[in-house]
Amino acid sequence: MAENITIDEKLLKTLVPLNGLTTDMIRELEEKARTDSVTVGRYAFRQGTTDNESVYLVAGEVDLLDEAGDLVKRIKAGTEEAKHPLAPGQPRPLGARVVSDATFIRIDRDLLDLMLSWDTTGSRSIDVMGIEDENEEQADDWMSSMLKSRELHKIPPANIQKLFISMEEMAYKQGDVVIKQGDEGDYFYVIAQGECQVLRESTNKPEGVPVATLSTGATFGEEALISNAKRSSTIKMLTDGTLMRLSKENFVELLKEPFLQTVTFDEAKQKAVQGAKILDVRLPAEFNKWNIKGSINIPLYVLRNKIDELDQSKEYIVVCDNGSRSSSAAYILHVRGINAFVLKDGLQQLMSKA
Repeated sequence: MAENITIDEKLLKTLVPLNGLTTDMIRELEEKARTDSVTVGRYAFRQGTTDNESVYLVAGEVDLLDEAGDLVKRIKAGTEEAKHPLAPGQPRPLGARVVSDATFIRIDRDLLDLMLSWDTTGSRSIDVMGIEDENEEQADDWMSSMLKSRELHKIPPANIQKLFISMEEMAYKQGDVVIKQGDEGDYFYVIAQGECQVLRESTNKPEGVPVATLSTGATFGEEALISNAKRSSTIKMLTDGTLMRLSKENFVELLKEPFLQTVTFDEAKQKAVQGAKILDVRLPAEFNKWNIKGSINIPLYVLRNKIDELDQSKEYIVVCDNGSRSSSAAYILHVRGINAFVLKDGLQQLMSKA
């Protein structure tokens, strides 16, 4: 029977390259890593498969086998070799068959790469971010949230340091308006401490109707930066708090460009045949006047609240009239782990022919 293993800081610090991480990072990995017990004769993974995990042997023995099933090496837990990931590389160059009931630790490779890239810069110090010592716990919360988020998974590791260092700390009081609906977009924001309220103004409700509440780690302000449009809502502080902001120039360079994927209409049709869904983010009145048959209508301004209605296993072709709103929507979907593509030049190219 496989040995019962508890993932803790002491164990993780025996593994390579985890032993090069700070204590804070190790503690974050404690929450994200998982154990996997495998009995004799079964495989931890097979040659040629892709699992996007770093796998460590912490109890038992395994044989590493090549494509033909021939033995390449036997590894025993507790040895120097077992401190390193088994058969690193994707797809797997070797299979790992258990010869003595074994326990493994599995860690997401993307998360580990991000932590290593950020931590080895030596710049994760709270002082670099300009946040005072008494707020270190809150500061660590928002940085941890961003570090684990999908926003960073498409950013070249070398740029992660620049992203954090480029952020500017701003203090706000309860009731302060951070951004105003209708204004030009100039910054992207992350809530480091406190809560914000999202308000949508209309002719009948100029004071704004509350549509969402955002707390530590949440981000906002990206839509106007992506689409070069006016602010679509007002953000007001519900409590005293601290926000980190990133200029439009840095946002475009570090976050927008790595995310946006565009497709032509012909490419979109091919993806639809393969199972992709078409998401129309225009207003209902626009959608009802003309739309692509079978498309789903979720207006951009309610997408954050409706995103759970979407099937995350599907790809989405996001459309609007000219590609502006769909770019913002695609970014939001990517952050939530949904693969999205923007229809190049929008629906206007099709509507003119309808």
